[in-house]
Amino acid sequence: MKFKHFLFPSILFLLSHITLAQSPPQSDARIYDIINAVSSQRIEADIKTLAGFGTRHTLSDTISSVRGIGAARRWIWSEFEKISSECNGCLEVVETWGLVVPGESRRIPDSTWIVNEMAIKRGTVYPNRYIIMSGDIDSRISDPLNATDDSPGANDNASGMAGVIEAARVLTKYDFPNSIIFLGLSGEEQGLFGGKHLAAKAKENGWNIIGILNNDMIGNISGIDGIVDNRSFRIFSETSSSEPSRQETIWNRFYGGEVDGPSRQLARYVHRMTKKYMPEMKPKLVYRLDRFGRGGHHRPFNDEGFAGIRIMETHEDYTRQHQDIRVEDGIHYGDVIEGVNFDYAAKMTAVNAINLAGIAWAPPQPTFVEIGGAVRPSTRLKWECPEDPNIAGFKIYWRDTTAPQWEHSRFVPADVKDFTLENVIIDNFLFGVATVGRDGNESIVVYPKTLIRRR
Repeated sequence: MKFKHFLFPSILFLLSHITLAQSPPQSDARIYDIINAVSSQRIEADIKTLAGFGTRHTLSDTISSVRGIGAARRWIWSEFEKISSECNGCLEVVETWGLVVPGESRRIPDSTWIVNEMAIKRGTVYPNRYIIMSGDIDSRISDPLNATDDSPGANDNASGMAGVIEAARVLTKYDFPNSIIFLGLSGEEQGLFGGKHLAAKAKENGWNIIGILNNDMIGNISGIDGIVDNRSFRIFSETSSSEPSRQETIWNRFYGGEVDGPSRQLARYVHRMTKKYMPEMKPKLVYRLDRFGRGGHHRPFNDEGFAGIRIMETHEDYTRQHQDIRVEDGIHYGDVIEGVNFDYAAKMTAVNAINLAGIAWAPPQPTFVEIGGAVRPSTRLKWECPEDPNIAGFKIYWRDTTAPQWEHSRFVPADVKDFTLENVIIDNFLFGVATVGRDGNESIVVYPKTLIRRR
């Protein structure tokens, strides 16, 4: 009896530790540190600096050191270099150039170089897998060809560009298995040319882009609708590529998936991470590529087949967008500093930073997900995933077919890549699988695109 009394607690202790080793933590304390590290004062200073260049129009002065898009680009470059010097050269600061010739756009009448500024925090394990945060460098006023008059672009889009720079300052304090790109894109107002050139370059060179978080106007809290709101924001995403394949069309028609493309899963990831770590914020999923009849710099990446979303304020003030600076009938027009709320811009920057970190810390997504269960009482999922010692396991997600966000989940250990959800009928839900790291960070969910054939 004494022997049994001694042995039984030891066995329980060992079994409990085996169980704990298989279950990753539910949160990552580093994420809260990232939120607290974002500075509204630094963002304010950066927005004022960018607006202080007078105009950042794509066709504006490129020679002056104090005015025009050339001065703005060089300042962004210098900020990336400064950040890199503070982390012992941890950033690769790069410029990419693309030439737009007459005839490509009515908004670019003469041959013009479109120059992007980019800083890469190279991943320690997967240097060619990238999660990107972007903002736009350029600005405009009422006439899209007016490259000389003042166009401060304080909210559109100095706020997004300042957020990118601040996220770089915060996240360079950490190392990540995957690479992060902090990106300033030019030529947005003239036809999304900075994104077009870089997305084409990425595809040509085989970049493995996990997704792009395009930030375009993240500083306004007072809407034209009369609502003042410093908590909510919108996440725009399209369901799939602009030209789905015949196979994808057939799958969506017969097996579902119309709202489960890679960009939509990236949007859900941002929504989930924000609700988890910043519950005071109110993310709003919008099932559109962008605002009605308008566009943003995530679109060129979508066109090349990469996941991409737009993150922005919920309540816009159109009197401060694309407007000459003036007063008419008592209304102040123009995208000036007074229209930016720096605390809100800091919150939005933190939203981006925690999602960049979560994705960059997570293991690779499952590469091939199959599903089966027709006329059966249970649903079976199979998947493949690269070997990675950081993988703690996988999380199977499912939700009602009309639910916007994943509602249910089941964790399985790393050695399981074929699992049956007993008494969960395939007809009534949509399903997906994510990889879970030992630190609790998850990959973006992958929706099944192949049927498990009966054998």
